[in-house]
Amino acid sequence: MDRLTGIHAVREALEAGRAFDRIMIARGRQDTRVEEIVKLARERNISVRFEERGQLDRLADSKDHQGVVALAAARAAATLEDILAAANTGPGKGEKGLIVLLDGVEDPHNLGAIIRTALAAGAHGVVVPERRAAGLTDTVARASAGALSHLPVAKVTNLVRTMEELKEAGYWLIGLDEDAEKSYTQADYTSPVGIVLGGEGEGLHELTRKRCDFVVSLPTVGPVKSLNVSVAAGVVLFEAVRQRKGK
Repeated sequence: MDRLTGIHAVREALEAGRAFDRIMIARGRQDTRVEEIVKLARERNISVRFEERGQLDRLADSKDHQGVVALAAARAAATLEDILAAANTGPGKGEKGLIVLLDGVEDPHNLGAIIRTALAAGAHGVVVPERRAAGLTDTVARASAGALSHLPVAKVTNLVRTMEELKEAGYWLIGLDEDAEKSYTQADYTSPVGIVLGGEGEGLHELTRKRCDFVVSLPTVGPVKSLNVSVAAGVVLFEAVRQRKGK
């Protein structure tokens, strides 16, 4: 992953509009120059994290970073408002909004594959949390086979709060969980809907699961109980496509 180090270099890149996945600042590093970087980053919807200096040393592969390390992104993150605006334009004007929410997908290849599938299924955007999730890196861009350039991906501070905002905007939230009794084919995807998928290994976190209006599963045959998250996303998204075309 490309990285930029040093106060002056990072500030200049921010002012030039360069896309960053996140900016890491050493804990305890406080002065007006660092505050300016934090302000610029937040104005541009770039995640800022405060980490131990040793973590920055490892990221920069050097101790000569002045307590500031920026990790480059393949594209700038969108906002939830960008995605809702995309869903409210064109035919239907929001009547068939389709959004994918990812609860901690950390493998960049999985994230890229989901973005590609979401675009093919006509989704209006993907939402990921700032922490415990893959960033919008070059690896994700390659895995998406170009889809990252066409589909807005929003990074949010609090996924549960974002789910509540989507409910207020008229969306039904359908979570995927291998232990759910209801099959994914029994859910209705013809209204504005957000499909919520858990991360590798842990699946949906409990708070996320509780915020879903419905929780469904993918019935499997044989000893394998669950599918790779990118495969599961494809199955559910194209069930939504099937139902919407039928309607």
